[in-house]
Amino acid sequence: MMRLHTLLEVLPFYKVHGEGNPAISNIANHHKKVKSGDLFICIQGLEVDSHTLAQFAEMNGAAAILAERKVDVNIPLILVPDTKKAMAVLADYFYKQPSHQLLLVGVTGTNGKTTTTHLIDQVFSGNGIKTGLIGTMHIKAGDELEVSHNTTPDSLTLQQTFSRFCQKGITSAIMEVSSHALDQGRVHGCDYDIAVFTNLSQDHLDYHRSMDDYRNAKGLLFSQLGNTYFKKTPKYAIINKDDEAAEYFIKSTAAHVFTYGLSHEADFYAKNLKLNASESSFRMISPFGEKDMVLSLAGKFNVYNALAAIAAASAAGIPIEQTVECLEKAQGVRGRFESVVEGQSFSVIIDYAHTPDGLKNVLETIQSITDGKVIVVVGCGGDRDKIKRPIMAEIACDFGDFAIFTSDNPRTENPIEILKDMEAGVVGKQYKLIPDRKEAIKEAIFLAAAGDVVLIAGKGHETYQVIGHDVFDFDDRDVAKQIIREI
Repeated sequence: MMRLHTLLEVLPFYKVHGEGNPAISNIANHHKKVKSGDLFICIQGLEVDSHTLAQFAEMNGAAAILAERKVDVNIPLILVPDTKKAMAVLADYFYKQPSHQLLLVGVTGTNGKTTTTHLIDQVFSGNGIKTGLIGTMHIKAGDELEVSHNTTPDSLTLQQTFSRFCQKGITSAIMEVSSHALDQGRVHGCDYDIAVFTNLSQDHLDYHRSMDDYRNAKGLLFSQLGNTYFKKTPKYAIINKDDEAAEYFIKSTAAHVFTYGLSHEADFYAKNLKLNASESSFRMISPFGEKDMVLSLAGKFNVYNALAAIAAASAAGIPIEQTVECLEKAQGVRGRFESVVEGQSFSVIIDYAHTPDGLKNVLETIQSITDGKVIVVVGCGGDRDKIKRPIMAEIACDFGDFAIFTSDNPRTENPIEILKDMEAGVVGKQYKLIPDRKEAIKEAIFLAAAGDVVLIAGKGHETYQVIGHDVFDFDDRDVAKQIIREI
């Protein structure tokens, strides 16, 4: 608990309307979550402007309101130019700068964020470090799992989560950091110790105006990593040396840099690479020693993810031998190159691949492990980057033997219009349009013969489908299992 005027001392300037200096028991930015004594922060969102809900927050017990314009309330009203930025500052201060008490690792990039964060988490946990994890799939606080609504939560939720981590005795947090979060300032106030860049390829051009803007947004994680070298915990940037954007990110940071990749020019690199359907083996070379490794993870992309995890663990001071031992025991992440096995004679793989580069990587891996046909089921999300739709379709046809285009999460768009956008990239090629996702999966499985591979791409771990404004239960793996059992 903190008095309002004490809390406001960390803001450079503000205007107060109304009398009183109430005790603030908590901070909230959703009027329905306000409790007695809370400071309610009004946010101008894309769909909802919570300035219009300030009176409801007061009715629910708010002690004060922080806003960008005047609202009609009978409690202290604090006006600031930017409530999102003020929220980050106030949350960091109110919750006693919890990220400063944690070894905080942020992972950004188009693909591989989820797997890389989970691998780092498994290495840290395997070395006795109590961890928290924040990302696309869930929020993990020690052994407890919570629902995650965004890849990277807003600044208030982050600071509240970090505070809860500290209360549970967690000493390290590993999190996915999206370009949206960086651009919108959601991670302002987060004291990152290690920042990891996985790769950069086309995505989110519905939000970012260009690939340069997209790259620049991700670069904020590295440019904000700190400009001082002599702290108790030095800062490290972990960069994929093989990516075209590597030099941009290296130049963006004043932190110490570790690079990784498949080239000997990287600090951490893999040679003698051998891949098959169930594992990847290579010799890992690093400044801290060499080790032969066998991962229970298929695909070159997972070798990159593992190398990123090794570099991050090294930056955290974990010996190479112990890191390798943990990674060789590591299990894959749900919905990432996940096999569905129900006794069938062909393979069914579920993968979250929802970008052109992600889909291409997965299909190249499948091509390297099978001599049979590759049947691809893929769609594109509605209300999202339209530019990538024909590119996704083209990759599905070029790297698969037969493609079935279907609905992903159409949201408020007409699914047929999304499929038409995809068709524009595959004129004269072999494909089929089946808008109903269950029927598309059924068709792919019925087409598969012994030795073939069916890839169901785009939704991965998701257990729902968004059509219009409604959310329906839908899990690719459960649907695939049911159809396989039927045949």
